[in-house]
Amino acid sequence: MTAIPQPRKSPRQLRSQHTVDTILQATARVLATHGYAGTNTNLIAETAGVSVGSLYQYFPNKNALIAALHQRHDNQMLDVIDDVLNSNPAATLKERVAAIVQAMLHAHLLEPALHRVLEREFPLFDTPREHSLADQDIHRRMRHLLELHRAEIAQQDRDLATYVVLRIMESLVHAMALEPPAGFDAKQLEQAVVDAVMGYLATPGGAAPRKTVKAVKAVKAVKAVKAAAKPAGVVATAAAKKTPRRKSGA
Repeated sequence: MTAIPQPRKSPRQLRSQHTVDTILQATARVLATHGYAGTNTNLIAETAGVSVGSLYQYFPNKNALIAALHQRHDNQMLDVIDDVLNSNPAATLKERVAAIVQAMLHAHLLEPALHRVLEREFPLFDTPREHSLADQDIHRRMRHLLELHRAEIAQQDRDLATYVVLRIMESLVHAMALEPPAGFDAKQLEQAVVDAVMGYLATPGGAAPRKTVKAVKAVKAVKAVKAAAKPAGVVATAAAKKTPRRKSGA
């Protein structure tokens, strides 16, 4: 596994956190505008309005800044899911999925050039899911969401369903942000992702489909119609065949 560049230290005080946020925002702007080759720590510091020494206090080089941007993105996606889970407790699963997709797509479309650089040029600087606390928290949040709405889904294995749902969202949202199809607006793209997620969750997942009350009634109605459509002679013959013969006396 490629070693992920690490920051020198993490900010502890509010002022330090603000400085790091400002540096990361400046890194995002410089990367999106100049690309990797045109990005350097001097330009980032100038854009952020801080000294190069302040930047080096937290980050040893621009690769560590790119890795931090990946981490910032994961934290943003975690915040998106938390916001949806904490709002409108009466929402249905589809409403919550739609809210998550809308927020995710909106976040990606705010900085499409940055995401293009991060996802296409430097995906190796993204911490693997098994080592990313943010990714693990995202998985737990989505697993909890599916458990809350277990009555609304047909998938029996909710651990697998959690994995699939997150991959559907991530793959489609990234594709739509990096290479948006021509002729479709954001609402249409969001709805397409929601339909894909809900279509998967509505699939029984290999379990035998349960007969609903309506289905049972429909089957009975069809049998009744067929019986009524038989000629009287056929019905009588069938009835006679079912009538047991009496045994003759000795």
